[in-house]
Amino acid sequence: MFQPNFAASLQILKVEIGGDSQSSGATEASHMHNSWEENYQRGYEWWLMLEAKKRNPNIKLYGLPWNFPGWIGNGTQNPYQNLDVLANYIQKWIQGARDVHGLTIDYIGIWNERSYNTTYIKLLRKVLDDTGFSHVRIVAADGLWGVEVDILKDQDLAAAVDYIGVHYPGTETTMAALQTGKQLWASEDYSSFNDNIGGGCWARILNQNYVNGFMTSTIAWNLIDSYYEGLTWDRDSLMTARQPWSGHYTVESPIWMSAHTTQFTKIGWTYLKHGSGVGLLDKGGSYVSLVSPDGKDLSVVIETMTHNHSQCIRPYLPPYTVTPQTITLDLGGNFRSVTKLYVWYSKLGFNDTKTSSVFFKSLPSVQVIDGMVSLKVGLDEIYTLTTLTTGTKGDYGTPPPYHTFTLPYTEDFESYENNAEPLLMAQQNGAFEVVHIDSTVGNVMRQMVLESPIVWCMSYEELNTTMNLLGAIIWTDIYIDTEVLVSKVNGTSGIYVGARISQPGCDSLTSAGVFFFLFPVNQSYIVSTDIVRKTIIKEGPQTLSSQYGWNQVSLSVQGRQAVGRVNGELLFNITVPAQPSQGFAAVGTSDYGLADFDNLQLARSAEEAVQGKSNRKREHRDSSHDDTLYFKPGRH
Repeated sequence: MFQPNFAASLQILKVEIGGDSQSSGATEASHMHNSWEENYQRGYEWWLMLEAKKRNPNIKLYGLPWNFPGWIGNGTQNPYQNLDVLANYIQKWIQGARDVHGLTIDYIGIWNERSYNTTYIKLLRKVLDDTGFSHVRIVAADGLWGVEVDILKDQDLAAAVDYIGVHYPGTETTMAALQTGKQLWASEDYSSFNDNIGGGCWARILNQNYVNGFMTSTIAWNLIDSYYEGLTWDRDSLMTARQPWSGHYTVESPIWMSAHTTQFTKIGWTYLKHGSGVGLLDKGGSYVSLVSPDGKDLSVVIETMTHNHSQCIRPYLPPYTVTPQTITLDLGGNFRSVTKLYVWYSKLGFNDTKTSSVFFKSLPSVQVIDGMVSLKVGLDEIYTLTTLTTGTKGDYGTPPPYHTFTLPYTEDFESYENNAEPLLMAQQNGAFEVVHIDSTVGNVMRQMVLESPIVWCMSYEELNTTMNLLGAIIWTDIYIDTEVLVSKVNGTSGIYVGARISQPGCDSLTSAGVFFFLFPVNQSYIVSTDIVRKTIIKEGPQTLSSQYGWNQVSLSVQGRQAVGRVNGELLFNITVPAQPSQGFAAVGTSDYGLADFDNLQLARSAEEAVQGKSNRKREHRDSSHDDTLYFKPGRH
């Protein structure tokens, strides 16, 4: 991904500033769940940025919020309720990156694909300047075109915005955007299934975003499919690596399409003018030429992606044709004296054309005679012709073999640092992190969110149930067992374990499955087929649970029978609907509030589950918690 002159060799890494709510395929934790606390160890983005910097110290870092913790909006869904609060929240994230991790954030965005506020953008610029972050450039507004019109009308806004970033522009720009004189970016693009059609999409827009739209940066969403198969946006990524238990991964075609540009250019290189090194080919396809800052090196990227083999997920791609052709390059200026160009070649293979794929192959150099070089190009091909000699395909050998999630599975959270995000768990709403209680109880996984965040998924305005998935979308018969504790202060009203859960992501509001909700405080329970408890199979009082102590909760779903137990005692044995017949397992809370989970087990059946596990948590029901840290007036 990040190592220069090796495979994708990416030049910019854009990360989410977590906001404790679903942002398309998962939830990322905020650095400030609440106004009174900060933590810069949560989530995986810090780790990812550090790993990228290890491999490429010159990679640029770009942060963008999708959601915000609820306190930012003061009870509303509007992050602009108090502009000073919002600007300071973003500034603290940038400062935390520097002070805690030694990371320099280069670019900052406004709000992913949601409304922007011009007064806020100007204030953010001032706050960054006043706190020593004048180097951080502002990208606006990470959505549709439109901010350029406001920039033309407002000189102060024009001074605050450094780059205009648009999502999924279809390689087109607007006249107003060009009139601003700002650099234009496709600050989110691609988002396509990473087969060869996805590779064709990526190759085409990497060139044509500049050819047609004058956009000098194109950023792919998303970087890597390292989330469970069956979650939203399956394989909409540059490569696939979603088997941490086996180590298996697949280097997909978009990696090599990236390399044709990234290995032979750097940030600071400039495009030649349209008509003099940049343009559309006469018989379909496109070409771009970039020159190094010192004017000594040249790279030309040529693509001939056909319509049906390069359609991105969005927007609509109008029909066009490409035919084989011979193209001639006429090198002028400083490059008239070049005698040869090094050539790298890829071809995307497809069944309907009976062609095989060739990825990032070094071909013999081509001779340049009197500044002229000719090249025959076919369909669905990409060539890089360059003066550079540094290209490397990059290969770590055959990856480990694929195998499915292994059961039985156990997790006691003792191997984690404080505030870590547990591995193998896919948070769909809320924020779950490891908290160290004391030397007796050790570590637990705690749901941290106390109030409804400002959400990106609009349906989540109505959803206050948290969810943390794990397992496989194809699981049918499953046993899940965990120990739980509801906090006396700022606690949730209930917790749940679930099986056969479908429709994660932004559709979690309509998730179906088998959900066993336990409400220890009011000593009741509900079994439902949906996460919002509209379709209830069974409910009633129960006296098996301790109100504020540790409780062991288990759910076994075998065929159409579901069995629930609390502290080892049978609570229900019922028949459940035939559908959904398969899905993920999960734990979560019935509403926002603190709850602890520990000693999590998954197995195909109760008999297969690990037996004789320590009950140390339930033996220490009076163990103290740091609940006062999370005290919020008005919530008990």
